[in-house]
Amino acid sequence: MSTETRKYGYAKDKDALVKRLHRIEGQVRGIERMVEGDRYCIDILTQIAAANTALESLALTILDDHVRHCVAGALASGDEADARTKTEELLEAVQRFARTR
Repeated sequence: MSTETRKYGYAKDKDALVKRLHRIEGQVRGIERMVEGDRYCIDILTQIAAANTALESLALTILDDHVRHCVAGALASGDEADARTKTEELLEAVQRFARTR
């Protein structure tokens, strides 16, 4: 299936995800303004922590959709190679995500 016609698990929530990304982008711009405005270190760190939390929450949402749609679909399809591939991708994604903590 080509990427132009493929539907991923997050497709149903795409608009909401994009809105969340725009809010996160705004948070990061706010942090930039804080640095430019010589704001107190702890205030900046607090906002960085909030942006990180927002990104982690978004990542978990997309990971959940991936498991419920892509991985579950591969397992249900009976295609062992696809199921193995999706399972490996999932494990690698979880490991990458865990390393960032």
